[in-house]
Amino acid sequence: MTSLQLASELCKRFEGLYLKPYLCPAGVPTIGFGTTIYPSGIRVTLRDPEISKEYAVELLMWRLLKVDMPAVLKLCPELKGEPLGAIVDFTYNLGAGNLAASTLRKCINKNDWEGAKIQLMRWNKAGGKVLAGLTKRRAAEAAYL
Repeated sequence: MTSLQLASELCKRFEGLYLKPYLCPAGVPTIGFGTTIYPSGIRVTLRDPEISKEYAVELLMWRLLKVDMPAVLKLCPELKGEPLGAIVDFTYNLGAGNLAASTLRKCINKNDWEGAKIQLMRWNKAGGKVLAGLTKRRAAEAAYL
């Protein structure tokens, strides 16, 4: 499995598919597989029309290829294979800014994989509350480090 395939599968598994807009646990308008911003740069709103599954996949792949993968490779240039896919999923979920400022990134760039797993597991909260889904997602990502 390629890094992109792994990131895509993790995103699909943990984001779920919603063809109509909804508020994610952090209170952000979202659609498809966790899309919050369209390729045009316009943010998702709760008034947006329903989308097709095919368009949801297209939005996910656009974001992974054009936003998250390049950001991860810039921040962690030596990362490749399954660890890259796992961290691209993390970045899709939490954003490149969080990766950039994290001890997780420092551990990755030092090839400290045990430290990276510990740091990854700390990112399981939304709105200050521990979420079981985020705990499971971080564990799934950590399994590929």
